[in-house]
Amino acid sequence: QVQLVESGGGLVQAGGSLRLSCAASGRTFSSVAMAWFRQAPGKEREFVAAISWSGGFIYYADSVKGRFTISGDNAKNTVYLQMNSLKPEDTAVYYCAAGNPRRISWYELRSEYNYWGQGTQVTVSS
Repeated sequence: QVQLVESGGGLVQAGGSLRLSCAASGRTFSSVAMAWFRQAPGKEREFVAAISWSGGFIYYADSVKGRFTISGDNAKNTVYLQMNSLKPEDTAVYYCAAGNPRRISWYELRSEYNYWGQGTQVTVSS
């Protein structure tokens, strides 16, 4: 079975940086895209960033564009999220996801991803 495991979360002051990792195991080769979502208490899970190996597409939410960078190591089945200039509003549980978005414009949709990790907590203090 497919398993996604996030790591790298923690507590950081505003303006600091963190690097999240998502290690995929099992039969993940059919997933052409991987993404990061986040969810704060009482809020819906929101899109952060996505990457597609087949087409080389990357996509960021406006809230993180210019601050976060998504990258991947295909050989290791691992995706990373480098988070710089962190803000208190970035505080959330960050989830890794894998799937096959059918359209470029759908990369931000939760419904396009069928595999999810358990999440890693990111807390940014002011």
